[in-house]
Amino acid sequence: MTVPTASEATLKALGDLAAEASLRRIHMMAWRDLDDVEAGGSEVHAHHVASLWAQAGIEVLHRTSYAAGHPQRVMRDGYEVTRKAGRYMVFPRSVMAELAGRNGTRDGLVEIWNGVPFMSPLWCRGPRSVWLHHVHGPMWEMTLPPNLARMGHTLEERIAPRFYRRSSIVTLSNSSKDELINELGFKEKRIAVVPPGIDSKFSPGGTRSATPLVVAVGRLVPVKDFPRLVRIMARVHETVPEARLVIVGEGYERQKIETTIRDHDAEDWVTLAGRVDDATLVSLYRSAWAVASTSVREGWGMTVTEGAACSTPCVATRIAGHLDAVVDGESGLLGETDDDLEGALRLLLTDADVRRRLTDGALRRGTELSWSSTAVGTLQVLAADSLRRRHHRGR
Repeated sequence: MTVPTASEATLKALGDLAAEASLRRIHMMAWRDLDDVEAGGSEVHAHHVASLWAQAGIEVLHRTSYAAGHPQRVMRDGYEVTRKAGRYMVFPRSVMAELAGRNGTRDGLVEIWNGVPFMSPLWCRGPRSVWLHHVHGPMWEMTLPPNLARMGHTLEERIAPRFYRRSSIVTLSNSSKDELINELGFKEKRIAVVPPGIDSKFSPGGTRSATPLVVAVGRLVPVKDFPRLVRIMARVHETVPEARLVIVGEGYERQKIETTIRDHDAEDWVTLAGRVDDATLVSLYRSAWAVASTSVREGWGMTVTEGAACSTPCVATRIAGHLDAVVDGESGLLGETDDDLEGALRLLLTDADVRRRLTDGALRRGTELSWSSTAVGTLQVLAADSLRRRHHRGR
């Protein structure tokens, strides 16, 4: 993964914020690491922010669960990663390590709440902020047995929010902010919206495919609902027979997706590419006529803005996250039903004028986002919490 490079202005802004708020060393807590086999957008987000903070001279320790095949401790792009415990024990063990001081001193804490919280309001007494990208909602039933799914729902939506009422929350989009207010009951004034950036490697260039090509990128897990995309593309293929679909990513739903492909006799025009290197991914984005996402839940939907930065518009589900990542009708098309998405894909693949207009709009959208802005925005929230606490102590 490309290391984001910050300008002198960005580094100065980060350094000034850290100095004013006395944030010399920050601990970040997450359940999963960038090197994890199932790493996704949340892990990419944490990596970019941590590396930019480190470039500004802030010491960052990123505590996560064990990643198979990787050492327990490693320095990555200027920040330290500590991987201990499994997917479930990472929560109590990380908290105990902080309470016992085994991770060293800290001036600020970032808790990345991804479904299961670390409950930092109960034990962290210093400056802290919480990154909460989206509410999991139906994702619990998609990934867990019924009893565990009910427990997940109850913890996320009824129990944990009571303890976070006075926390400083960072989320990625205004539509996700609405979810946090309406579904978890958070106060608007406690939530800051800081969009994610786009890696500089995603840029226009290359050659567009000679025939209609749709690319979808993500972990092969239920929330991405790739079987639905295959079914929709099968209907599009009936009237656009030269259309192809490439799905990039790996995950435990691969067999289900393969079955759906066979059920629709789509082996000749649907490709499961698995994991690909950065150069191949950029080439696919650039050659595609459309990037597609049928996700059920997203905090943002990084793949659609990565594609936009490569001047490729998208067709995506009308969900929180996508509502902000995509400028509907300008950088892509959003739909709720299968008919909506089928119609949008068919229109984009067959109407050159629409495709040209959306391509221009996608590139405009892709230039509006940067990891430097994300790094500064997230640090501002933590710095404000630190200064607020200092003010209260000084009374």
